[in-house]
Amino acid sequence: MTGPVLAVDQGTSGTKALVLCPDRGVIGSGTAPVRPRHLPGGRAETDPHELLASVVDAGRRALADAGEPVAAVGLANQGETVLAWDPATGTPLTDAIVWHDKRAEDICAELAPHADRLRETTGLPLDPYFAAPKMAWIRRHLTREGVVTTSDAWLVRRLTGAFVTDAATAGRTQLLDLDEVTWSPEALDVFGLAGERLPRVVDAAGPVGDTDAFGPRLPLTGLLVDQQAALLAQGATGPGDAKCTYGTGAFLLAQTGDRPRRGGSGLVSCVAWRLAGRTAYCLDGQVYTAASAVRWLTGLGVIGGAADLDRVGASEPDAGGVTFVPALAGLAAPWWRGDVRGSLTGLGLDTTAGHLVRALCEGIAAQVVELARAAGDDLGAPLGPLRVDGGLTRSALLMQTQADLLQAPVEVSALPDATALGAGALARLGLDPRLSLAEAVPRWRPSAVYEPRIGAGEAAERMEAFRGAVAALTARAR
Repeated sequence: MTGPVLAVDQGTSGTKALVLCPDRGVIGSGTAPVRPRHLPGGRAETDPHELLASVVDAGRRALADAGEPVAAVGLANQGETVLAWDPATGTPLTDAIVWHDKRAEDICAELAPHADRLRETTGLPLDPYFAAPKMAWIRRHLTREGVVTTSDAWLVRRLTGAFVTDAATAGRTQLLDLDEVTWSPEALDVFGLAGERLPRVVDAAGPVGDTDAFGPRLPLTGLLVDQQAALLAQGATGPGDAKCTYGTGAFLLAQTGDRPRRGGSGLVSCVAWRLAGRTAYCLDGQVYTAASAVRWLTGLGVIGGAADLDRVGASEPDAGGVTFVPALAGLAAPWWRGDVRGSLTGLGLDTTAGHLVRALCEGIAAQVVELARAAGDDLGAPLGPLRVDGGLTRSALLMQTQADLLQAPVEVSALPDATALGAGALARLGLDPRLSLAEAVPRWRPSAVYEPRIGAGEAAERMEAFRGAVAALTARAR
């Protein structure tokens, strides 16, 4: 049995770190903020030094809180955030372009004739959300110097000196051959990235290198992209198991087992993780704005923050005929319409803050329903209960709305920080490969289960209203 480990989740708006003990659970925690800059034209950037500082600060705070040594470190990352940097010194050469940045739209439009072939090879649709279009944009507009990678490769270089990325994060670039789990020369050529020095693709668990960034020298033994780390922590390890994480965006992943599923639903087919050289795959669907939409509503003064969702929403029995499509950064899966903007319809002089809150919750939940439906279509059977985690799962209103529209149980993780739990499980597995996956992953228990409180007919009516609003938006944006 391994001792406690440090698990670090480097996210869009902050970094969370937990000290996890196999017997006692979470025995220490720490956080540090990250402040991405949102610029005109759908651009979003972060200072790379702030990313690294947040990892170090959160990790040190968690260790201080625990007050006892750990055996290893696991790191989860944002996935599609990219930057250029000097491989000799680790010095950033650009800011980090955040995953939801839209600046590479023109590159994607230019490469549209290659879209079908890219999707077949990499499992991903051609969209600026993924890393390769951003990498190509950096090479065209900012610098030809150094290397250009996802943020995890830079963080690992700064922490340990190694130049690696895990297979699942590599799969978020649109440069990885999904079947071979190796870099694709064809995809690299399409994006004008042939000849680039790319990190070595490694398993999610295993020794990467040592770091003294957190104080005592520790091995880094776990690496995984954030949503797949949450999938692992939720115990979703069998085909058809699914989870949704409600963070800055909402991300639904469904396991497909040892082979990728390339369906026609609009979902992404990608690597879930690679362990001991064996690859597991999943379907992935994204809602770009979840907590970020709540922050938007907060900025307008409608609510004071996410903690107000239930209180303000409770002031009204329903959304009062208001329909909110919170596509504030475009529509992702299954539509893939980054050009679409959000809409609020059905407003009247009697519309209240409570109506707006309920409409926002319905808009987020309805998009997740569309993802779950698409996953069921690709898998050939409807998904069962949906396991959920993330900060917004604290809202009973949102979770009940999700269960109502999904017409299936929603099981809330006992700990909202599932991504860090997954990173910690991989750190333990990388430290002691004799452990089975079941032994490394904490036993999953829900803290609450939300059952549907409305009938299928009412759920269908509410979903049709949402789909009508989406159809109107996509028609106008053409």
